Amino acid sequence: MQADLSPVIAATAQWLTYAYPASGGALASALCEVQARQAVTVAARLRYPTPMDAALMGMAGPGGSARLDWITGADGNPAADPDADAWRTWVDEVVGSWAACLLTDPELAARAVAALAADTTAAAPGEFRRLLAPDDRDRRATALLRHPDLVAPVAQLHHAQLVDRLDDPGRELVA
Repeated sequence: MQADLSPVIAATAQWLTYAYPASGGALASALCEVQARQAVTVAARLRYPTPMDAALMGMAGPGGSARLDWITGADGNPAADPDADAWRTWVDEVVGSWAACLLTDPELAARAVAALAADTTAAAPGEFRRLLAPDDRDRRATALLRHPDLVAPVAQLHHAQLVDRLDDPGRELVA
């Protein structure tokens, strides 16, 4: 993983697990977080495939979670400590939307991981087992996160861009 994407991956995965939390205790929360992180990692690597892309994003910033918060209704409760939500500035809306697409569409997730596998610097598809082949415990832990109707407002934001990216890997994307 490109080190420059680490803050975006961490913040965007955290946003997904806050917006669509697991129920069922600590193990369910951990399984939900792992699946969100895997989906976000795939989405971030597709969105920022080169070190130059990652560097440009680092300079311009990923955009933050404001629009995603508004769409999901999470914008009404600001933290008592304004610094407590500083991580939200590292959320990438497109990456979050693409991750939501991957979590709710197994075929799209398989295509995305296959696209990464074509890149010799990417990790093996086995790294994304919980994204691609969740077991029953994984599914229960992510009942909200993988629910197509609940996640649809976020997934639909940039679904077309993800499909275009997978259909034509060399195509320039417009944010």
